[in-house]
Amino acid sequence: MSNRNSSFARFGWVVFIGLLFVLATMYVSLTNGMFDISVKDVFRTLLGLETNEDYRLVIFEFRLPRIVLAALVGAALGMAGAVIQGITRNGLADPGILGINAGAGMTVVLFMFFFQGQVTFTGWLGVMLMPLFGLAGGIAATLCMYAFARQQGRLDPQRLVLVGIAIASGFGAVTLFISLKMNPRDYETAVSWLAGSLHGANWRFVVTMLPWMLVLPLCIWLRSKQLDIYQLGEDSARSSGVAVEREKNLLLLCSIGLVSAGVSVSGSIGFIGLIAPHLARRLVGLGHKYMLPVSGILGMAVVVIGDFIGKTLFAPAELPVGIVVSIIGVPYFVYLMIRTRN
Repeated sequence: MSNRNSSFARFGWVVFIGLLFVLATMYVSLTNGMFDISVKDVFRTLLGLETNEDYRLVIFEFRLPRIVLAALVGAALGMAGAVIQGITRNGLADPGILGINAGAGMTVVLFMFFFQGQVTFTGWLGVMLMPLFGLAGGIAATLCMYAFARQQGRLDPQRLVLVGIAIASGFGAVTLFISLKMNPRDYETAVSWLAGSLHGANWRFVVTMLPWMLVLPLCIWLRSKQLDIYQLGEDSARSSGVAVEREKNLLLLCSIGLVSAGVSVSGSIGFIGLIAPHLARRLVGLGHKYMLPVSGILGMAVVVIGDFIGKTLFAPAELPVGIVVSIIGVPYFVYLMIRTRN
């Protein structure tokens, strides 16, 4: 009982400090940029007391939706990465490395290509349809992964990463080919989006993500015990009475849904699903009941910080958040590869 209370207390402190850090980062991002706003003016604008229309425009139309969207995308990718690592029992698994991001990205670019000039990508119809296209692409990538990485009816953790990299490269090549066939205006939109950019974020994107974020994380968290049992092996899970294939497919579909929703509004942001779960395990242990929410919070923090760095470090030019996160993620991935080999 004391160990359980200690774990819960540690989890509580980690969540509290993590959320405090995320809120502090959001505040810094909200007040700093090409147009700095004082603390007083921010609070007056948020409370509706500020009459300066410039402040209202900068906060409510440009900065706040972008910050909220960064937090939602980070949470989605962090939790999805934790689920995929739990299902595959592979610490190097990540939606980007396994090709799920690339699959979702390819179908979203297909949507842009087939509907170019007919649907506004930032309008309601475009932002509502893109996650569904992304979901189809994520499922296609997963089916390819299952087809080539299974050995004797089971996923081989060693082959999984190699197959994922190959799938990501293949889908990436198709995406590049499709984007080159677009008209110049849509091509610029697609290239900026593929780099993992939140530059065009608006409240429509936030509303689009909310249904996915309200349903799928809860569905995943309620099955955290199944993820814990999977770590003992599929045979042990079956002997415990778990419907392994059904639960695995449901969890995988939920994680693909989160990835697809994130990719559809922000482009391909890699390595969040790799970094966040590893840090979460170090902070709260292996239990997915605690690890899943912490992965989401850490994903939030990484994307919000990455977006802030990208839009301020080279101002007035802007570096996409996907590139900033990759600069952090690639060395971390190499470090994990070396540690796993040893």
